[in-house]
Amino acid sequence: MDALNVAVSIIEDDAEVRGILVRWVNTAPGFRCASDHGSAESALADLPARKPDIVLVDINLPGLNGVECVGRLKAMLPKTQFVMLTVYEDSEHIFQALAAGAIGYLLKRTRREELIAALEQIRTGGSPMTGYIARKVVQAFQSQWTETPETRSLSAREREVLELLTRGHLYKEVCEILGITMSTVNTHARRIYEKLHVRSRAEAVARYNKPSFVSVQRPLK
Repeated sequence: MDALNVAVSIIEDDAEVRGILVRWVNTAPGFRCASDHGSAESALADLPARKPDIVLVDINLPGLNGVECVGRLKAMLPKTQFVMLTVYEDSEHIFQALAAGAIGYLLKRTRREELIAALEQIRTGGSPMTGYIARKVVQAFQSQWTETPETRSLSAREREVLELLTRGHLYKEVCEILGITMSTVNTHARRIYEKLHVRSRAEAVARYNKPSFVSVQRPLK
């Protein structure tokens, strides 16, 4: 991913919303809209050759839905980062999206500055989630806790960092809450990923709590 020229593609069937997202991306320093699509089918035909860095995906698309689209595209574009941008707030949609390969989940009421901050977070290796969504993830996991050798290997500080990340806090917020530097947070995050054998925040959250319903693969309508 070129830090100065991050290519973003958008999959959104509402033309007005799609146009707003295109403008938001194109006016964000360091980002450009590489393509926009009104359906999953259009994206599937175009994106494998285009290879964007980030793809924003709506779930409720005509024809093939956004979750199924991400699942197919992720297999063809393993280095591309997919983020859901949707109105759906229920646990089933959230976990289906994460299981399909999305590394973030944002609600459509997300403001411009929040969306740009999310893109910046992805560029630096993060997995953005709307705070409300992150709380739902944590709540859903609380009754599903399973201690594993991997989670037992986490230090007390690493657990603190991971708990804050699962609550939706940005790295800079973790710095402020724990009174540590950004470099220290990045070091803890890297060690957490290594110990849990994951590559993203979303995967770390799932591995940390191991809910039994994450693996459910019922297709969404």
